[in-house]
Amino acid sequence: VQLVESGGGLVQPGGSLRLSCAASGFTFSSYDMNWVRQAPGKGPEWVSAINNDGSATRYAESVKGRFTISRDNAKNTLYLQMNSLKPEDTALYVCARSLAPSSYDYWGQGTQVTVSS
Repeated sequence: VQLVESGGGLVQPGGSLRLSCAASGFTFSSYDMNWVRQAPGKGPEWVSAINNDGSATRYAESVKGRFTISRDNAKNTLYLQMNSLKPEDTALYVCARSLAPSSYDYWGQGTQVTVSS
């Protein structure tokens, strides 16, 4: 199993970024997927989840209305569109495969998002 994130970077407040997570080594379309983030000096924070076929999504209150999770099962890729970014969104963003609700069995290395003027 391999999960490889990309798309992070430095963006000004109010800006947008689109993160991607390329999955391999397993049947991507069979698993729910998540985005989790960790800010410097803080513990991991769950951000968003999507079910295996993309028909259902969930968001943390802190990102609801600003972030959109999606997936392309034909491309084995998970996405996170982030709009109206705030400095408090600064974190390492990691994609994670669901093992059970609120439980994950595989993680990527993450992509850094920094929101600063």
